[in-house]
Amino acid sequence: MMGNNLPPANEVISLYRSNNIRRMRLYDPNQAALQALRNSGIELILGVPNPDLQALATNADNARQWVQRNVLNFWPSVRIKYIAVGNEVNPVGGSSSYAQFVLPAVQNVYQAIRAQGLHDQIKVSTAIDTTMIGNSYPPSQGSFRGDVRSYLDPIIGYLLYAGAPLLVNVYPYFSYSGNPRDISLPYALFTAPNVVVRDGQYGYQNLFDAILDAVHAAIDNTRIGYVEVVVSESGWPSDGGFGATYENARVYLDNLVRRAGRGSPRRPSKPTEIYIFGMFDENGKSPEIEKHFGLFNPNKQKKYPFGFGGKRDGKIVIDDFNATNSLKSDM
Repeated sequence: MMGNNLPPANEVISLYRSNNIRRMRLYDPNQAALQALRNSGIELILGVPNPDLQALATNADNARQWVQRNVLNFWPSVRIKYIAVGNEVNPVGGSSSYAQFVLPAVQNVYQAIRAQGLHDQIKVSTAIDTTMIGNSYPPSQGSFRGDVRSYLDPIIGYLLYAGAPLLVNVYPYFSYSGNPRDISLPYALFTAPNVVVRDGQYGYQNLFDAILDAVHAAIDNTRIGYVEVVVSESGWPSDGGFGATYENARVYLDNLVRRAGRGSPRRPSKPTEIYIFGMFDENGKSPEIEKHFGLFNPNKQKKYPFGFGGKRDGKIVIDDFNATNSLKSDM
């Protein structure tokens, strides 16, 4: 939504539906967007913005009121699937001031949802980025950084208890652009012809699967228990930085849509649920590269020729107006 030229909410919903996009991520409970989502059939990840975490963490009444205003007032005509309580909060770094509030905010929102008997339909979680991973190579040796374990382990314990997935933002683009000497472009774009990384019984032909399985392994290696991962963002910019070209973005995103119909080598039995970032190019973002992640132009024209639906390719979800597309298989 960070642009001064973006279409109104009702037109965005129509654009989703005409492109067979069945899921959305909203980064805050924008009331116009929630109203427009009524009876659309679109499933939703609804975000609690980081600046709101403290109020929800320190006062259960605040959390109940937030749930009433933004969830119960719209349920079930808005099909809220997940509530993402905070996005990319890290106890080490720029967002560290929020870290102490994430788990108590998650728990207070969960209790408000549970009090309504909706905890099996609406799962409460948080979204992390992959800077939390200390070791990611080979993927089976994936582990979280030592300095985030005291933050993340209790969150994973809660997710296990609540039967909720961990939301993870996965960007092969940033891994590639940060280390093109060791990471080949075809490996990052899903176009490598053969296995690139052999890891015991698993073979990796693309970086997305390797990153995702490093997260799976990191969760497993905490020994807390089995928690699923939903990829709550992935994308590739078409301009504004190293490797950020229209052609690279087209190839990555097209292959990501195709990838959504299957699981990862470490978790093959269930298709990975993937949300693409983002719906539109956003001219209010900075730095420059952040302006160019859209699947659509602000005039609602598709930037790329591929589709998002169809019987074999799976469903795609778009990250909100900041749209995220969720890729979920129909197969």
